Amino acid sequence: MSEKDTLILAIESSCDETAASVVKNGRCVLSNIISSQIAIHTLYGGVVPEIASRKHIEKINQVVEAALKEANVTLDDIDAIGVTYGPGLVGALLVGVAEAKAIAYAKKKPLVGVHHIEGHVSANYIEHPDLEPPFLCEIISGGHTHLVIVKDYGSFEILGRTRDDAAGEAFDKVARAIGLGYPGGPKIDKLAKEGNPHAIDFPRAHMEDAPYDFSFSGVKSAVLNHLNKCRMTGEPIVEADIAASFQQAVVDVLVDNAIRAAKDYHMDRLAIAGGVASNGALRAAMEAACEKEGIRFYRPSPIFCTDNAAMIGVAAYYEYQKGTRHGWDLNAVPNLKLGER
Repeated sequence: MSEKDTLILAIESSCDETAASVVKNGRCVLSNIISSQIAIHTLYGGVVPEIASRKHIEKINQVVEAALKEANVTLDDIDAIGVTYGPGLVGALLVGVAEAKAIAYAKKKPLVGVHHIEGHVSANYIEHPDLEPPFLCEIISGGHTHLVIVKDYGSFEILGRTRDDAAGEAFDKVARAIGLGYPGGPKIDKLAKEGNPHAIDFPRAHMEDAPYDFSFSGVKSAVLNHLNKCRMTGEPIVEADIAASFQQAVVDVLVDNAIRAAKDYHMDRLAIAGGVASNGALRAAMEAACEKEGIRFYRPSPIFCTDNAAMIGVAAYYEYQKGTRHGWDLNAVPNLKLGER
C-alpha cells in the first residue's frame, strides 16, 4: 500500500446483520464480513430486537477480527473507525457504536459516525468507479423508500418519500399473509417468477400533490382483501400469481416515480440502493426503462444492497475526508432522518 492510502475500518449493526469491513480510499473493499441472523429470526417471523442485540454482542469482536485478517491489516494500519449510528434498532445500533468507540479510544483513532441510509447510497461507489455526484438515487429498503438527488458526497435533496409503509415492509407483510414467512422480499421475488404478473390488477398509488412520493399500504391492503375474498367465496388462492401481481404493482410505482424525476430534473444517471434494490424484477424493469430513456443505470451487486459494512466504510471515507469527527458522546439515534446529522 502506498503512503497516501486511507484505510477505514467500518462496523454495521443496525438490524440483524453484524458486519465489519476494511475499505481503502473510499472505493476499494479489502474485506466484507457479514454474520447474518436470518435463521434465528425466521423462527419468529421477523426480527426480534432483543435477540438481535444479544447476537451482535456475541459476534462483533469475531467479525471485526475477521475483517482485519481478510484485509491483511492490523488496527495500527487503520486511519479511522466508521460506524452506523442510525437509523435502526436502538439496542442493535448501540452494540456497534460501543465497539467502534472502544477501538477508537484504545487505538487513538478518529471516530466517524455514519448515517445508515447514506451508507446504502454509497454502496453504488464500490463497483462503479465512474459514478460521482450529482445523480438521482432511489433508496428502497425495509424501513425506507426515498427518491433523492445526491448533490455531493453526504449531501442530499429529498424529492419524495413514502407516506406510509416502505416497499420492503410491504413485501414482508404480504409474504406473511401469503404464508411465505420471513424474510419476505427474497421469497416473493422467487415465487413471483412462477406466477403471472398481470393476473390480478392491484392498485398503484400516485400522489397528485407530491408526484415523487410513495404509498404502499394500499397495495398491501388490496392483497389482504383479495386473500380474504378468496377464502370467503372459496376461490382458489394462486400464491404465485398474487406474489407476481403484487411485485409488479410495487415495481411499476418505483420505476415510474424514478424515471419521472430523472426527466423533470434532467438527470442522466440513476442509481438504486437498499435491500429491495436486490429484487430481480425491479432491477430488470429499471434497466429497461433507463435504456429506453437514455439514462445510465447503476445498481450495487446484491451483496452490497442488503446491510453490510463495506457501504458504511465508503460513506465514512467521504465523511472523514470532509473533516467529520465524532466524540465519545456519539450515541445511537434509532429514528435518524436522511439529511440529519
